[in-house]
Amino acid sequence: MKSIVEVKKTVARPEKVLQFGEGNFLRAFVDWQIDIANEKTGFNGNVVMVQPLAQGMAGMINEQKGLYTTVLRGIQKGEAVCDLRTITSTSKCLNAYEQFDDYIGYASSKDLRFVISNTTEAGISYAEGCTLEQTPPASFPAKVTQFLYHRFKAFNGDTTKGLVFIPCELIEKNGEKLHQFVVQYAKEWKLGEAFLAWLDEACVFCNSLVDRIVPGYPKNEAAELCEKAGYQDNLLVAAEIFHLWVIETQGDIESLKKEFPLADAGLNVIWTNDMSFYRTRKVRILNGAHTMFVPAAFQYGLDTVEESIKDPIIMAYLKKGLFEEIIPSMDGDKAALENYAGDVLERFANPYIRHMLLDITLNSTSKFKTRDLPSVIGYIEKKGKIPPALSFSIASLISFYKGVNVKDRAMKGTRNGVDFLIKDDEDVLHFFEDLYAENNASTEKGAKTIVKAVLSNTAFWAEDLSKSAVLENAVLAAFIEIQSKGMKQAITEFVNL
Repeated sequence: MKSIVEVKKTVARPEKVLQFGEGNFLRAFVDWQIDIANEKTGFNGNVVMVQPLAQGMAGMINEQKGLYTTVLRGIQKGEAVCDLRTITSTSKCLNAYEQFDDYIGYASSKDLRFVISNTTEAGISYAEGCTLEQTPPASFPAKVTQFLYHRFKAFNGDTTKGLVFIPCELIEKNGEKLHQFVVQYAKEWKLGEAFLAWLDEACVFCNSLVDRIVPGYPKNEAAELCEKAGYQDNLLVAAEIFHLWVIETQGDIESLKKEFPLADAGLNVIWTNDMSFYRTRKVRILNGAHTMFVPAAFQYGLDTVEESIKDPIIMAYLKKGLFEEIIPSMDGDKAALENYAGDVLERFANPYIRHMLLDITLNSTSKFKTRDLPSVIGYIEKKGKIPPALSFSIASLISFYKGVNVKDRAMKGTRNGVDFLIKDDEDVLHFFEDLYAENNASTEKGAKTIVKAVLSNTAFWAEDLSKSAVLENAVLAAFIEIQSKGMKQAITEFVNL
């Protein structure tokens, strides 16, 4: 079979978007939308991807000249839908560590207007030791600061050459926090008042919320899907049909909508001055449900979300946490929240989406802080007691992070005698590796030490969760059950209480 580059042609357009992140989600969400906007509106712009880490997919993407196929599948009006679309909106992917000059050269681009990112929840953060001279600095906000300073100098402070940032990381006020760290680096690096003034006057930092389930490469069906497409594509990316992008800005909404005409292309994009309702609903219910049940379901022996939804024990656990704890912890109309949660469960059950549980576990510590910890705290405040399913989920997360041999942001875990990779930032992985090496989780003393150390780690939670003795005891009890009986028995007994 011929490759995609032999069958499909690239389309040369002005490169208007710089995208930090080349993973499945951005390609199946942002770049897919830009491709449709190119077809249906006068946007006429391509995306240049930047690989934000030293290791990544730049090589594969460039081998296919930026071309790839999205596979959208689901049930609409009772009918099965499968839509294959060849994406031509991405020009190339640059490895900023190996192609720094090419990457930083885009700071001088007259066509560039938008910057998109998805560097995971941990990506928008401050890291000490980053400098303007590094090629590039390690942290994403430091990269942005460096890039913007090069642009500021290239155009002599021209305020018409500012950029619009739309981060997709699932943290609250993601654009505002990115701006905050950029300003922090600018001051630390002594880049000058003129540059700081240009940042505020010329650049726009939007907050945004993204919603689409993207399992990624459909490994088991790749051959069949390539046959259907008529070419070999090693970058197939599968996703559900549903999509929602909420973009919040205090700037001129109408002018930004015209510049980035996704809504005009018929896409489900909402521009607003206040996205709090959409964000809280989605992060706490959809993302929170994922992060709550997935570590437990994986240790239970399952591999996909669909398998989990079909399993009566895991489904009972998920519903208990979702309807009895997460929703009661939230403000707003209960019936409306429950209806949204029902829709989420239907999306989880999409038979065409093979969403691997291990993929969802990436960076689970930072995800739990963003997605589930607010529900834990909200439930305690509203009910005056500890949420049992969410406490069990913390114990499941701690149990999941038992591993050895940290290397390349991963460490080896074992499930039923089979090795798998636990993926997170290396400082997180080293913390757990050392903790389990020094303590025997199967003893009460060791379990107490492990749970105490995790809950009191303020680097994870931004507060000391062990200060709540009741919460610590609930997590410890669940952790001991998991360690002594195994996940299958422990969670079965939990849901049957």
